[in-house]
Amino acid sequence: MLNILYQDDHLVAINKPHGLLVHRSSIAADAEEYALQLLRDQLGRLVYPAHRIDRKTGGVLLFALDKPTEVAMQQKFAANEVHKTYWTILRGHTPDSGEIDYGLRKENGTLQEAFTAYTTLARAELPVALGKHPTSRYSVVQANPTTGRMHQLRKHFAHIFHPIIGDRTHGCNKQNKLFTEMWDMNTMLLHARQLVFTHPVSNEQVSIEAPLQAEFVRVMKMMGWSELVV
Repeated sequence: MLNILYQDDHLVAINKPHGLLVHRSSIAADAEEYALQLLRDQLGRLVYPAHRIDRKTGGVLLFALDKPTEVAMQQKFAANEVHKTYWTILRGHTPDSGEIDYGLRKENGTLQEAFTAYTTLARAELPVALGKHPTSRYSVVQANPTTGRMHQLRKHFAHIFHPIIGDRTHGCNKQNKLFTEMWDMNTMLLHARQLVFTHPVSNEQVSIEAPLQAEFVRVMKMMGWSELVV
């Protein structure tokens, strides 16, 4: 059963597990389960994706329960009228806060503007040697992208040399191997924490927050950040 975070007559939001596709895709032929079908079967009615998050990303995923609401919410996302908050665990010690204003190219080569602001929530240094470094350093940050480009946070944090732990495409192979071998952890540590927006039908302010999932919590505790786990 999917964890439903919010539901009314027009919208429903789930806490999507890491590794679950939003919907059927030709680029992931290995997948047998999809959030869209699972939620449809769980509710016994059609649902429509209001936006997308990566297969490997966990957290808030919003669906519409009718086509007009789907269109209205997709327009809100496209117009950057939805405030998005993510939590992620990165390699290295990040600054207290920062802004990443770095354009990203689409598959057809078109350059799109992309902007992410972030705040460091905590840092850790583990007594684990890696390469020439006697210890391993990590940060957990809160990220707020104001644009919604494909793999934006993954590419942006890699761009500033603080890649997301568990990101196989844009991350650090040495760190990913370390987490797999030492802690049996293969999850990409990126979590869609919160969505805030004006409801397209009622015009009320809606805030939907997803608790961290098990593997993310395990790493948070391992880093000594238990006080942040809620």
